[in-house]
Amino acid sequence: MPAIDQLLERAGEWARAVKRDVVAIWLAARDARTPLLAKIVAAAVAAYALSPVDLIPDFIPVLGYLDDLLIVPLGIMLAVKLVPPDLMCEFRQVAAERSGKPVSRAGLIMIASLWLAVALFIALLITRWIW
Repeated sequence: MPAIDQLLERAGEWARAVKRDVVAIWLAARDARTPLLAKIVAAAVAAYALSPVDLIPDFIPVLGYLDDLLIVPLGIMLAVKLVPPDLMCEFRQVAAERSGKPVSRAGLIMIASLWLAVALFIALLITRWIW
């Protein structure tokens, strides 16, 4: 059982680090000292990660958690690499001190727009098929 306890502890540490880094890249996206490319990537990743709506809803078996376990961490890794290390360290410190996490309305709009576009595309395909 000690191996399982260690595994659970490491998973918890990883989850806390991901949560902290999401807030840190959200701060990076809003900071004037962050390079433009890093800002764009950080803003996109933070908006998606902080959005209350997922691209792939969690109720879909396996695929629902794919974005949470794969897409978000990979996006965070890319954003962290693009932000200068000294700034990232500063943003991580500020993020660790924050009690709550921000919510991204931009992420909600982005995901909702994407779903709307997919729905319109499907509706277009169906109308062409029927006519």
